[in-house]
Amino acid sequence: MQKYSLLLLAMVMLQLSTKAQDLYLPRNIKKAYQNGTRSMDGKPGKNYWQNKATFDMMLSVSPETKTVTGTETIAYTNNSPDTLYQVTIRFVNNIHKPQSPRAGYVSQDFLTSGLNISAFAVDGKKYAVDSKNWGTVADVALKNPIYPGQTSKFDIAWTYPLSKQSGREGQLDSSTFFVAYAFPRISVYDDYNKWDKIPHADRNEFYNDFNDYNFTVKAPKNYVVWATGDLLNPEEVLQAKFADRLKKSQTSDQVSNIASAQEMAKHEVTQQNEWNSWKFTVKHITDVTFCLSDHYVWDAGSVVVDTKTGRRASTQSAYHVKAKDFPHAVSWTNQALAWFSANWPGVPYPFAKMTAVQGFADMEYPMMVNDASTDDLEFSQFVLNHEIAHTYFPFYMGTNETRYAHMDEGWATTLEYLIAIDQLGKEKADENYKNFRVKKWINDNATEQDQPIISLSTQVSGVGYGNNAYVKPSLAYLALKDMLGDASFKKCLLAYMDRWNGKHPIPWDFFYSINDISGENLNWYWNNWFFSNNYIDLRIDKVTKKGTEFKLDLKNTGGFAIPFDVIITFADGKKQMIHQTPSVWKADQKAVNISFKAAQTVSEIRIDGGIFMDANPTDNTWKSN
Repeated sequence: MQKYSLLLLAMVMLQLSTKAQDLYLPRNIKKAYQNGTRSMDGKPGKNYWQNKATFDMMLSVSPETKTVTGTETIAYTNNSPDTLYQVTIRFVNNIHKPQSPRAGYVSQDFLTSGLNISAFAVDGKKYAVDSKNWGTVADVALKNPIYPGQTSKFDIAWTYPLSKQSGREGQLDSSTFFVAYAFPRISVYDDYNKWDKIPHADRNEFYNDFNDYNFTVKAPKNYVVWATGDLLNPEEVLQAKFADRLKKSQTSDQVSNIASAQEMAKHEVTQQNEWNSWKFTVKHITDVTFCLSDHYVWDAGSVVVDTKTGRRASTQSAYHVKAKDFPHAVSWTNQALAWFSANWPGVPYPFAKMTAVQGFADMEYPMMVNDASTDDLEFSQFVLNHEIAHTYFPFYMGTNETRYAHMDEGWATTLEYLIAIDQLGKEKADENYKNFRVKKWINDNATEQDQPIISLSTQVSGVGYGNNAYVKPSLAYLALKDMLGDASFKKCLLAYMDRWNGKHPIPWDFFYSINDISGENLNWYWNNWFFSNNYIDLRIDKVTKKGTEFKLDLKNTGGFAIPFDVIITFADGKKQMIHQTPSVWKADQKAVNISFKAAQTVSEIRIDGGIFMDANPTDNTWKSN
């Protein structure tokens, strides 16, 4: 009887221990798992679905009026089990309307009149929509519902003005325009939130379905257009010499100039039609964007991104002739695509092209980046690395940046650091990472800084948003890499990416995937890093010496399960280092004892987290009396 009681007690304690390590699931997300659209092993569930559309668009830009005009046909397929009685339309650039809510102050030059829809029809039936009263999202009640499995056709015509001072998109100069979020789209309807109705407020980023796009950009003669997707008709829009240069660049390791500033100024580059129609196509992608200019320099090259197949990606750049950094942009892009493809994350670059445009935003788009120009070449390459890293998160993975910014910015920050180790050496990469990323978080003890990473990004204020999105999750991923080891970490990461590329993973899909693939229940780790108010602060509480044996009592005041080094300095100046991975905190996340033997006199013991910077490093050192 006693043995039975002890066994029963052990089972109860085990169950309580396991339950204590469960992850908090919001009610709507719990329901998604119950419905089988997502699975507790981290895979898409047997009932997983996502909606999809095919866009056929004609867009034109008037340099004189700074206006975008467009028509589109959207074939929208409802793959959900729900009947849709309305659709939510999203138009990000209504952020420029004076009455739109925004995260911060804007100048008068930021403001525009916003979207004007001149025609709106669904399955041939016309709708009298009042776009003047739309924000960045608006609901349209349908005359006929869209049933599960049904495809409906939306025909929309619109115009909107390009902002003078925008950042992410708009007028770069008087005759250069970066045209992003340029068309009304159907918002995401998903399995855990239904319609995505969060307004865009200019801080949080984006969440889009994977769609197919066929689009034509009409631009005046002498304007070159760069865009997401494959250019289908280079010979129709470019003079033969320049079309040939572009074609040759796509199979060459050399960086070449497609069109110089002088050639652009002499109007030698494009076909001399009053308007040229630049045709592009791309499938299963979350967005498309384009840029046009009548004077930007155009460089191009290519790089092998898949060594097994020899597949190459075209690399291009467009910039003002006075820029000091952008003449290096194609070469830097080649380096980034090759390195990300072969190393971390180790997935061959999935797209056919990458174009770097000189703008203002330091902003990523599928197959394009819009980066500011600086005279600091190291910093410019750092920014380009970060924006290109976004190819994988959120464009390959389809994460919800609006709600869970850590799923894209945290990974881009991690990849930016890992490639910097290769390019600059670990010491310099560590220094840059600490100076640019970690210090502004760890040295700020404001309440906003210690909100859980899992907090909705729309509900975290000020600098707390940035550090929750970039720094803290990046440290969490890097600490996980340290704990699992490179081989296991890469196996887990690649399997997670394979499961969810082209889909819409949420944080729990990541957590459960890594648990499943690693064969470990890491819920203690996810709770520690993502669901807590922790920060980084270790303290040497006590050092006990008995003969040659030392026992180090450490307190984890801040709470985060970080890796760290115990650095022992001997009387003769020699040092010994003992590395501890985050697993040291698994049993007790508040305190740990570390023992070691010293063959000679110890003068100092120091705890050093490296890039895991301590909020109070003054109590990280013990000195012998």
